[in-house]
Amino acid sequence: MTSTTTNPAAATTGGWVDPRTQIEVGVLLADGRLAGRRFASRAEAEAFARPEDGEQVVEYNLVCECAV
Repeated sequence: MTSTTTNPAAATTGGWVDPRTQIEVGVLLADGRLAGRRFASRAEAEAFARPEDGEQVVEYNLVCECAV
């Protein structure tokens, strides 16, 4: 599942969106890897994650893949 981000600023700047503002939500598995799927929202990721197994919901930037 993919998510669509609406950015009013993109309409006024010719469609360009600063990639540093594109934040993704994922599930960090207990082994330190990200789950191999995309989530449309944080709520969807939280429903998927199993905290009792050491998984956690994370937000990251696709450009630098750093924690937000």
